[in-house]
Order: sequence, then C-alpha cells, then structure tokens
Amino acid sequence: MADLQVAGRVEAGFTAEPGEVLAVIGPNGAGKSSLLHAIAGLVDATGRARLGDTDLLALPVRERRVGLVFQGQLLFPHLTALDNVAFGLRARGASRAESEAVARDWLERFGIADLAGRRPRELSGGQAQRVAIARALATGPDVLLLDEPFTGLDVSVQMALRMELGRHLRDFPGVALLVTHDAIDALTLADRVLVLDGGRVAQVGPPAEVAAEPRTSHVARLVGLNLVADGDTLLAFPPDAVVVSLQEPEGSTRLRWRGPIATLAPHGDAVRLMVHASPDLLADLTPAAATELGLVPGREVWLSTKATAVSRYPARR
Repeated sequence: MADLQVAGRVEAGFTAEPGEVLAVIGPNGAGKSSLLHAIAGLVDATGRARLGDTDLLALPVRERRVGLVFQGQLLFPHLTALDNVAFGLRARGASRAESEAVARDWLERFGIADLAGRRPRELSGGQAQRVAIARALATGPDVLLLDEPFTGLDVSVQMALRMELGRHLRDFPGVALLVTHDAIDALTLADRVLVLDGGRVAQVGPPAEVAAEPRTSHVARLVGLNLVADGDTLLAFPPDAVVVSLQEPEGSTRLRWRGPIATLAPHGDAVRLMVHASPDLLADLTPAAATELGLVPGREVWLSTKATAVSRYPARR
C-alpha cells in the first residue's frame, strides 16, 4: 500500500489489504503518528501510498477518503454529537436530511443515539470517543486511521470500546491502521502488526508471530518477554524463567548475566525486578525469596536461565 518518507521522522514501506486491520506499534518517537498523518495529508510526505490504482499522496487532502480518529476525540465543541457525526457528509455535499440519517444510524450502532443532542462537554470520555469513531466511519472512508483511540480512558471504558470497535472493524471493507501502545489492542484487533523503530520498519507479521518472536526490545516488553541479541540470533524468554542469586550460578546449561537492580515492584503474586544487565532484564520471584535475598535497588545480582527455557530465532528475516 505505502512506501513513503516524512523528512526526519519516518521512512516506511508496507502493504495492507482491504478488510485488514494493521496495528502500528513502536516506542515513542518511532514515527507511528507521523505515518498516519502523512497518509491523511496532515504533514508533508514523499513517495507513494497506493490504494488500488490511486496514489493518496497525489490527491488533495479533501479527496483522500480517509477517516481519522485521534486519541483526544477532538470533536467540534459547538456542534451536537449528531452534527459532529454528520459533519463529514455535509462537507462532501450530502443534504442535511441524508447526513443526519446516516449520523443517527451510526450513533445507534454505537449505542449512543440518545446522546445525539448533546455537545462534547456534556459527554463522558468514552461517549465522546464513540462519537469520534462514528464520525470517522460515517463518511464510508477507504482508509481508517486510528491514532491511539483508547488513550486517556478508564480501563473498563477501554475494554468496552475495544470490543465495540472490534465489531465494526470486522465489517469495515477498507484498510484500517491502528496506532497503539497496548499489546492487547494489537493481539485482539489486528490481523497483522507493523513494528516501527527509529522511523523504519523493524518487523511485520501476524500478532501471534510478532509476540512469539519479537525483534525489538519495545515489542518484547509489550508482550512480557526478555530479549537478548547474540550476534545474528535473538534470545527471548519470560521473566518467570529467570533465577535470581547473589552468587554466580553453576552449570554449563545456564545462560547468565550480572548487574545492579534498577527497580523492584509488585507484579501479580510476584515481585518483578528490572536489572541493568546489558541489556536490561526482567525477573519474577516470590516476595519471600526477594526478602530472603535482601534485594534492594542498587544491589548486584546474578540472573540465569536454562537454555531450554529460551526461544532462539534469527534477528532478521
């Protein structure tokens, strides 16, 4: 679909098929939002972003048939929920009656038809974001761009809205790009995952594949794994497979690292350590074990794991 560059921000080539949801993940500053904004025409970009026989980058912004949802809703404050959803259709020349009929239908689909007459200040965060998503879908876009749509919402609201959005994305015939910092979004909503790192594509694949074999430390952290580079091979293993000790562990079957404890924090029923061990590694142990070892930030510890607990795979494909 796209092979584009935004000066100093992102240089990415990727494809996405109609009906597909592509999650875009990566650390802050990786270029995720810049990628979406380039497709929408909000920032200057070079290259191509082809949709069928059409290059979106060659079209004026108003002709791109793109729906965009920001993380902060950004509804028009002076318009009602109904008028917000109808706005795009009216801007494209549809009559008021037709625009309002379509808008009411979308508000109904999101279960907020009774809020049609309210203005944004009278809506909760979850209600406002439902209106924002309905507004983006109401115009029948060819491309739907979702830039962290759940950020800032309560966890329970996020869960409900994620399920609702998932239902609509299953029926969406166009291409959907979803920028997210949450592994749950990528695993539950996306057909494929695009990983950006330093403005470039680091990995693309199905969510389960990316989660099982992450190629960047950011993705590894998202899915709760440690990641260690060993030449052209990557080693991935979970924190609960790591043994913490004060003395160097014995046994040739163990991989080992040493470093100071950076942080200790509760993690479910365990205590999770972050250790500066080149690279930073996570280890889970019981509260009793942490107390017995006298673990505190700054203390040097050894970390080890059995070779059989490690997944090995090529650094690049």
